[in-house]
Amino acid sequence: MVSNSFRQLRRVVLSTTLLLLTLTFTLSAQYAGVNLDTVKAGKFDTGRMWTFDFPPTDHLKSTYNFSPDDDWYSDVRMSALRFADYCSASFVSGDGLVMTNHHCGRESITEVSKEGEDLHKSGFWATTLEEERKVAGLFVEQLIYIEDVTAKIREAMDSGTTDEEKLKTRDAKKKELIEQLKNEKGLKGQVITFFNGGKYSLYGFKRYNDVRLVFAPEDQLGFFGGDPDNFTYPRYNLDCTFFRVYDDNGKPLKSDHYFKWSTNGAMTGEPVFVVGNPGTTNRLYTVSMLESQRDYTTPVTIGFLKSLVNSYSKYLELKPEKAFEMNDQLFSFANGLKATNGQLEGLMNPVFMKKKQDWEAKFKAAVMADPKLASEYGHLWDKIAEGRKKMHEVFNELNAFRVRPMIFSQYFLTASGIVGAAKKGNKPDLTVFPDDFDQTMSELLLKENITFISGLIGTNHPAFQALTGGRTGDAAVKYLLEKSSLTSKEKVEKFLEMSVEDILKSDDPFIKYSILAQEKVKSHSDIVKKSQTEEAVYLEKLGRAVFEVYGTTIPPDATFSLRISDGVVKGYDYNGTTAPSMTTFYGLYDRYFSHGKKFPWSLPEKWENPPAEFDLSVPFNFVSTNDIIGGNSGSPVINQKAEIVGLAFDGNIESLPGQFIFDETANRTVSVHSAGMYEAIKNLYKATRLANELKNGRLD
Repeated sequence: MVSNSFRQLRRVVLSTTLLLLTLTFTLSAQYAGVNLDTVKAGKFDTGRMWTFDFPPTDHLKSTYNFSPDDDWYSDVRMSALRFADYCSASFVSGDGLVMTNHHCGRESITEVSKEGEDLHKSGFWATTLEEERKVAGLFVEQLIYIEDVTAKIREAMDSGTTDEEKLKTRDAKKKELIEQLKNEKGLKGQVITFFNGGKYSLYGFKRYNDVRLVFAPEDQLGFFGGDPDNFTYPRYNLDCTFFRVYDDNGKPLKSDHYFKWSTNGAMTGEPVFVVGNPGTTNRLYTVSMLESQRDYTTPVTIGFLKSLVNSYSKYLELKPEKAFEMNDQLFSFANGLKATNGQLEGLMNPVFMKKKQDWEAKFKAAVMADPKLASEYGHLWDKIAEGRKKMHEVFNELNAFRVRPMIFSQYFLTASGIVGAAKKGNKPDLTVFPDDFDQTMSELLLKENITFISGLIGTNHPAFQALTGGRTGDAAVKYLLEKSSLTSKEKVEKFLEMSVEDILKSDDPFIKYSILAQEKVKSHSDIVKKSQTEEAVYLEKLGRAVFEVYGTTIPPDATFSLRISDGVVKGYDYNGTTAPSMTTFYGLYDRYFSHGKKFPWSLPEKWENPPAEFDLSVPFNFVSTNDIIGGNSGSPVINQKAEIVGLAFDGNIESLPGQFIFDETANRTVSVHSAGMYEAIKNLYKATRLANELKNGRLD
C-alpha cells in the first residue's frame, strides 16, 4: 500500500550508510553461490502492465487461450475508475456503487465523521440512501476517450532547437490538446507519456464530483495486523470501502458499465486480471539511472522516512489525544518506509541488477546493429550517465540545505523565510512564524534534522559548524533552543525589529545556517536543473528507440494510467514453507488468539463474537501472479467474464523491487476475496441493502 501523503515525499532524499552496508553484506552472502555470468534477462522483466491503447490480445490468447474482443476491453475500461489522484476503483453496480480499498478511503472516512463519532473505530454502513454521506472534494474519473497523439507531440518537440525549447514546445502542445478536448468534448484531458516518450496518448476523463460513503469496516479489519503485516502474506484484511456516485440531479448514477459480482470469487489456478492505475515504475531506466537510485536517491529517502516515522510516533506517545488527527499521516510514512526499504533491497540484489544489465546490453546491441538507430540513439546511455555523475557531485549538500515544509522543523522554515526576504532587501514580517506553531513536533523534527544534515555533509562542514558548533543529538538541540531567537512567536517578533542589514549579520545559528544554505542551493539547483532537462530529452529519445525495437510486445512503465495486468491465483514458497493461495476467516481468528488479542491483531467488538451464520471457512484473502505497484490500491480483480472475484490491496514483500523489475517467480498481488467481502457484509455486518446490491447489480 502506498498512500497519498507518502507520494508528496517521493522526491525527498537523505542518507543511510549503515542500511546500505547491512544490505550489501546480507545480499552478498545470500547470492554467494550464484554465477552471475549465467544470469539473463527474463521475458517479463519489464512487467505485465498492459495499456488499453495496445491491449495484450495475442499474449492472452497464447497464455490462457482467452481472446477478449473490443467490446470486452471497452466494457472493462469503462467499468474501471481512478479514485481521486492516488488510488484505483470500479463501478460494481448499475446504480453508481463504487468499490475501492479501505486504506484509500481513510481520509474520506475522517472527512465525513461527525462530532463525537469515531468511524475508524466503529465502522460505517448506510442503511438507506439518505444515510450515505457526501465527501467534500472527493472525485472519481472514468476513462472514456483515447487518442494517439504521438505524431503531434513529436512534431512540436522536434521544432525546438535547445533542450529547454524542446521540453517547452512539448508541454505547450500537451496543454493545447487538453484544452481542445475540453472545448470539443467537455472532458478532462491528460496527455499520457508511454515508453518515456516513445508514444503519447490523449486521455479524456469524465469526472464525477458527488461521491458519498456507503460502507467502511473498522480500521482494525481494514488494516488488521497493522504495519508488521503490511507487505506480507498470508493476510487477513477486509481492506474494502464502498462509495456511491450521484448524478447532477442528486440521484444515484445510472451506469451501463460496471463489474458484476461473483459470490464464489477467485479459484486456485484461475486466470485473473487486475484493472487499475499503477502509479510509477522505472523498469525502462538505464542501468546508470538505477545505480543512481540505489546509491543516492532511495537510501536517503529511507533515512528521511525513518525520521518522520520516529518523530510522529514519539509525538503521539506524548500527545495521544492527537491520534485521530495524525494517524493517517503516520500510516502513510510507515507504509512508505516499508515499501522503499523493499525497493532498495531489490536494487542491492546482484541477480536483479545483472538481469537489468543483460536487458540493456541486448537493447543497446539491437540499436547499434541498425546504422540509422545507432546514429540517432547510440550515444544516449553515455550522456545519461554523465548527467547523473554531475548531479551526484552536489547531491548531499543540496539535500541538506533545501528546506522543505512538513519535513524540516519550523525553526529552519522560519529562518529560511527571514533570510530569503532580507536578501531581496525586504523587511521580513511575522508571517514567517505560524499561528499554529507546534513546539513539541518542531523539537522532535529538529533532532532528526540535525542527525540527517550531519550524515549528509559531516560535522566539520562550515554550515554545520555555523548551526551547532559541531554538536549533535540532544546537545545540539539544547544549544539551538537556548541560542536561537526564532523559537517562539514573541522572540521572532522582537528579532524582526532589527534592520535588514543587522538580520543578515545576526549570530543566530539558524540564520547563519540559512545564509550559507541558500547560497549553495541556488548554484546546486542550477546544475541539477540543467542535468535533469538534458536527461528528460535523452529519455524521450531513448523511449523512441525502445518502441522502434520492441513495439508493443513489452508494456510501458506505469504512469498512473489505466492498465490491465494478467496472472493466475497461485501460492508461493517462502521462509522455508509454502504460502497458500487463499486464507479464510479461521486464519483471522487464529492470528487474533495467537497474538493474545493484542493490537495490531486485536478485533472490534462485533468480530469478537461473530453470529452463528457467519461462515469462517469462506475465503478471505488470496494471492495471484498479477503485476501491480502503488496506485493499484483499490483495483478490481476480475475473471474472464469480467466479474469481480477480488479487490487488490497490497503486494507481498517480494514484490517491492517491482519499482524497477518484475520478478514473476515470487511476486504476488494480495487481494480481498469477493466471497469474503460478501460474507462479512451480509452475515456479520448485516448490511443487507449493500449485500443485495452487490449480488443483483442494482439497488432494490
